[in-house]
Amino acid sequence: MTTEDAASYFRRLSARFSTVVAAVPPELWGGPSPCDGWSVRDVVVHVIDTERDLLGRMPFGPSTLAIRAQPDTATHLIDAWHHVRDAVQTALDDSATAGHGYDGYFGPTTFARTVDIFYSGDLLVHSWDVARGAGLTDLETLNADDMRRTKAELEPTGAVLRSGGAYGPAIELSGNESEQQQFLAWTGRIA
Repeated sequence: MTTEDAASYFRRLSARFSTVVAAVPPELWGGPSPCDGWSVRDVVVHVIDTERDLLGRMPFGPSTLAIRAQPDTATHLIDAWHHVRDAVQTALDDSATAGHGYDGYFGPTTFARTVDIFYSGDLLVHSWDVARGAGLTDLETLNADDMRRTKAELEPTGAVLRSGGAYGPAIELSGNESEQQQFLAWTGRIA
């Protein structure tokens, strides 16, 4: 497993997510995604909104996010993604904001740790959701180390992870599936 720091990890996974989002054909944004009841567009809006929400809860968030300058997801979806991605990256690249401590859902933590555990993993899983929903089969393959890291970080959260709707119930498989199929089944998805 990699020892990549939170800023580098987010940079790499957000670049992958950006590649997937940029490849979505315009006519497929409204199509269904693997997330029950969500379109491909809905998945991307979810990623944008959750990252905006996290930044908005941080004391440095409003200045980092430049709230008045946020592109609207209804009319400028890709620009909105780039805007929030860059704001999170800026906060992670600054040691003071990255190390900002606060009381998180699971107890005392830092901004960087929260992004590393939850938001980078979100980018990994949702990059697959968008690629699958848009029929971008050449972009569906996930990095094995990233899957292992995401599972190792999130597994200790147990039922809480699934109760909030982030992941569905784990799907039982035969055990002969690929590592990616097993990971996706763990998240409640079928590949």
